[in-house]
Amino acid sequence: MRLSQGPAVRLLAVRSLRAHRKAWAAVFAAVAVTSALLGALALAAGSAALGHARVERYAAAAVVVAGDQEVRWTTKPWGSEPTTTVTALTERVRIPAVTVDVLRGVPGVRAAVPDRAFVVRDDTGTAHTGRSWEAARLAPYRLTGGREPRAAGEAVLGPGAGARVGDTVAGRKVVGLADGPAALYVTEAEARRLAGRPGSVDAVGLLADPGVPADALHARVRAALDEAGLRDMASGQPLRALTGDGRGGAEHLAAAPARMELLQLLAAVSGTAVLVAVLVLASLVAQALQQRSGERELLLSVGATPRQVRAAAGREVTRVAGLAALCGAVLAAAGFPVLWSALRHRTGVVPEGLELPAPPWLFAGVLVVAAVVAGIARLVVLLAARRPGKPGTGGVRKAVGIALLVLGAGAAVTATAQGGDAAGAAAGAATVTLVAGCAVLGPWIAGAAAKVLDLPFRRLGGAAGRLTAAGASAHSRRLGAALVPVVLVTAFALVQLSAGTTMGRAAEEQARAATTADLAFSGTTAERVRLRPGIVSATDVLRSTVVLARTQAGDARLDRLPVLGVDAAGLAGTLDPGVVAGDLAGLARPGTVAVGADMADSLDVQPGSTVELRLGDGTPTRLRVVAVYERSLALGEFLLPKAELAPHTSDPYPARVLASTGERAAGEQAAGERAEGKRVAGERAVNASVGAAAGAGPSAAAGAAPDPTAGAGPDAAVEPERVSPPGAELNAVVSAVVVSAIGGLTLLSVLSTLTLIGAGRRGELQLLGQVGASAGQLRRMLGLEAGFLTATGLLVGLAVAALPLTAFAWALTGGLPYLPPGQAALIAGTVLATVLAGVFLPASGGRP
Repeated sequence: MRLSQGPAVRLLAVRSLRAHRKAWAAVFAAVAVTSALLGALALAAGSAALGHARVERYAAAAVVVAGDQEVRWTTKPWGSEPTTTVTALTERVRIPAVTVDVLRGVPGVRAAVPDRAFVVRDDTGTAHTGRSWEAARLAPYRLTGGREPRAAGEAVLGPGAGARVGDTVAGRKVVGLADGPAALYVTEAEARRLAGRPGSVDAVGLLADPGVPADALHARVRAALDEAGLRDMASGQPLRALTGDGRGGAEHLAAAPARMELLQLLAAVSGTAVLVAVLVLASLVAQALQQRSGERELLLSVGATPRQVRAAAGREVTRVAGLAALCGAVLAAAGFPVLWSALRHRTGVVPEGLELPAPPWLFAGVLVVAAVVAGIARLVVLLAARRPGKPGTGGVRKAVGIALLVLGAGAAVTATAQGGDAAGAAAGAATVTLVAGCAVLGPWIAGAAAKVLDLPFRRLGGAAGRLTAAGASAHSRRLGAALVPVVLVTAFALVQLSAGTTMGRAAEEQARAATTADLAFSGTTAERVRLRPGIVSATDVLRSTVVLARTQAGDARLDRLPVLGVDAAGLAGTLDPGVVAGDLAGLARPGTVAVGADMADSLDVQPGSTVELRLGDGTPTRLRVVAVYERSLALGEFLLPKAELAPHTSDPYPARVLASTGERAAGEQAAGERAEGKRVAGERAVNASVGAAAGAGPSAAAGAAPDPTAGAGPDAAVEPERVSPPGAELNAVVSAVVVSAIGGLTLLSVLSTLTLIGAGRRGELQLLGQVGASAGQLRRMLGLEAGFLTATGLLVGLAVAALPLTAFAWALTGGLPYLPPGQAALIAGTVLATVLAGVFLPASGGRP
């Protein structure tokens, strides 16, 4: 008589858990790590979504009126509804100074305080951010010593500079010290002059009358701004009235772009992590159930129904996966604050002023992730055990696997026709699709590899080789299950490491070829450097960003790209972009631009064409293309005249000056030692002339000290000029952490799968020992199997990674992918060590 459904299922599940506890340990470990990884990513995404700019300088202001620091572009793709794309700006969007007068008349406004920022440099070239002392009321910052500035040559200094009352900083006498950030405060009239932008202010902070709530004042301010029809001075957008956390966006301009970049990065890596996790869990759970096919057949033969067998397996997995997922959730909740705090406090990674909160309620998200991970494991059971005891012919599985390989190859081919992020996305999609296809076709791949190696094993491997060949022929499904995670970890590691090193190597080579200067200066301008004896040419290098609106693969995009502003007359001997069409001399005229070759192809432009860009503060402009150059990986996709960029940057001072003494060209024709002597002599001549030239020539930035490099020489070495994509350091750190975690998960999947397989074949090994196989022969057989899995997995993984990597490298660099030999050896060694551990450790233990 058959037992009822409930008691029978519970009995089968409990007994099976006890009998297979060691086999389920591998699944437990994989589920726990998966839950921890995905839980940490969910917490990071939630924290980034809640992120905002910290309110510091405007803490006392009820409302802050500022320009719109976002660019919007609305397009209507063919056959769909209009879509609006938004991106943040990194340069200050200024507003009309008349705004102050309008806001002073708003009821409830006690004071409307204009805020203007400027930069001055002292005699060492150190930059100091300055403001008016009146703007300090918006924090408020108070005097800790001395008095407020009253004349043009006086200043109040914030902490951090180590100055005292009576000292001179940046040509101004320190008359007072204040709390708050390191800053230099001057009179309102002096701040207006040093800002150098008549008729504009950065922002206006409003101090409310006592008893006037912020929301009521905001409504009045909004109405006053709309009635006056005030617009910003860049793109002509309506002014914004900010309250609460939104006020921080007006003072920390880099916070909003970094937050958006972090969200996009987390979304991309989370998708990869989820796909890897699904492949890992599916392989492990399916293998755990596959090893018990004989047990399921026995249960069916003694009266158990297929539904009872499936339900029992589902209950088993739910208990194991549920507990493991909860353990992973605890690990994620405990480890995330430590990792997030380290990221936030690492200098230069997270921009100053970006708050990434993690409120207690956010940690409930790890429970949702744990439930999803357990649900994935349960879904795998339903698919793997839907018809126990009745294996199919595999025709559908083979067709699905082949279709995935074709789709992956198509995505790789698509990458060659695209550039930038689109090429990277296509290559990433190709890799995942190809790995999924290999996972589905695992048994056939393993069987094909076994046939290739069958003859060498039998003829050269002795008894152990014949045992290995026979086992491979008889258990291709088992070998396929073991092969999938090896292919996964190999392909994933190759793609993640090679993509970065390929781009980095190509960009570094271009940067070295493009930077032809002998000397580099910081804290001065090309105009001053040209006055020094021995200098043949010099160019300012001004860094900023532009926004390019375009449609790519049918999607509207607003790309914020790093650009350089240069002096056309000073490029000879200092910077060589590798012109392939046109003439860089055209950059001497306003309204011009040089374009990288790949970007020129993408936009279908050439010398004489026009390009529409939005400058760093959102100002739209049409620029005429005067040249096309090839070294865009190093110098960015656009080169603009410095005078075109400077009015639209928060700090118009150049990042550095590249100069040529003419000695480099001569040195290349002479012997090494003589060339080095000439270079040193040239540097000494320039150093000797620094003092004599101090103060000569006007400064490129309003309010700069006479000559910031007085008494100082050029930089010790000329670093190659190279732009960095927005948020590059943040992306690099976050990517490294997440990729390491995903790599660890894939390595764990290799070890867990092999351990699971090994635990299920101990009886087989014992039987071989009983029929005459010696311990040495069994060890050699296991060694050959480990070598077979490692070699096949590495080769298939290499083949899977090679196609999208080659497409990616060809699209972005015009060459082949590159991986340092040390990293390649590390991948192969790690895979080999993991496979050996997974093969030999279960065989050395006792009975399961």
